[in-house]
Amino acid sequence: MRRPIIAGNWKMYKTIKEGQDLVNSLKRDLYDISGADIVVCPPYTLLSYIADMLLSSNVMLGAQDVHWRDEGAYTGEVSAKMLKDVGCQYVIIGHSERRQFFGETNETVRMKTRAALLSDLTPIVCVGESLIERESGKTFDVVKDHIQNGLSDLNKDELLKIVIAYEPVWAIGTGKTATPEQAEEVHAFIRKLLGDIWSKEAADKVRIQYGGSVKPDNIAILMAKDNIDGALVGGASLRADSFTEIVKKAVGR
Repeated sequence: MRRPIIAGNWKMYKTIKEGQDLVNSLKRDLYDISGADIVVCPPYTLLSYIADMLLSSNVMLGAQDVHWRDEGAYTGEVSAKMLKDVGCQYVIIGHSERRQFFGETNETVRMKTRAALLSDLTPIVCVGESLIERESGKTFDVVKDHIQNGLSDLNKDELLKIVIAYEPVWAIGTGKTATPEQAEEVHAFIRKLLGDIWSKEAADKVRIQYGGSVKPDNIAILMAKDNIDGALVGGASLRADSFTEIVKKAVGR
């Protein structure tokens, strides 16, 4: 059985004080949850503060992006070993906003994933189609391209160390959500594709999250689907009450 994973992507929100207040609430409200991996991904400026707060907690720390080099003249970038040093356990790679606004490609996703694994970080690798691509019937082509060309150099053991997040771009921050049936259809496609490229045994163990306007009122029905193993939560992770409710409903509480 695959262990659920619920990750909150705070994006470019929260000052240090705001982030600390949110984490204090999450620690209080989620301390007794043991049936899922719970991750928060604050902006870089908060990581060291939040890391200290999460010591001996059941909430884990992730970052929102990473560079593929360990060090160098890359102004504004942060390396995997820096993230590991500050206390991160996870890192989001290839988010659609990185692809859309900052030139992320399958090649950079591949290099970043490799760098994260070498530093013992768990990559949350994002894949998904835009509204135009979905309406053009290209959903499966886009997802296949992201997986084949973004994860192409991983071996089977490395595949088992990553999390895949399916995020239909048209459902991110729009209030629209893929129906549970639409989400499950793509998740099942991803799992079969992983089995075709690596092995069915490995594919059956890989966790695949759904990301796209996840809220307390839709998480339970999403989690009831066979191939949906969790959620990458955006806006609803910025409030303790909504994120707590999502986590609890995801584990049947």
